Amino acid sequence: MTPVPLLHYLTVGAILFALGLIGFLARRNMILMFLSAEMMLQGVGVNLVAFARFRGNLQGQAFTLFIVTVAACEAAIALALILILYRTKRSLDVSLWQELREPGQDPTVDEEPLPPEPKEVPSPTLTPSGVEPLQPKETSHV
Repeated sequence: MTPVPLLHYLTVGAILFALGLIGFLARRNMILMFLSAEMMLQGVGVNLVAFARFRGNLQGQAFTLFIVTVAACEAAIALALILILYRTKRSLDVSLWQELREPGQDPTVDEEPLPPEPKEVPSPTLTPSGVEPLQPKETSHV
């Protein structure tokens, strides 16, 4: 059985990285952007492991372990930040976070504005009924 050539591993890693980059640049949802960044890290990890295997040393594999560890820490911190930011704006759209830019930087204007939020329709309510009627006492028949 012949081993898989290095080019195949590098192609898979490059495809993962490219898909992650496209997803990061094309999406506005913070969670999808975060997942795209993780996909880019995994593409780099595949390439490092492939080169380490090709060269016959463990340096690339050890470096990949550090990447996976950092990615796990980043995931915990990023998800906590996403939750905190969502609680304040009630949206995960990145364009709503204009106040997080550096001082003196012009706000980014979307080419296509977001559709207006639908107005909340009040829920129907029942009128109060008054005093609860007395219930007949249960008698036990033995």
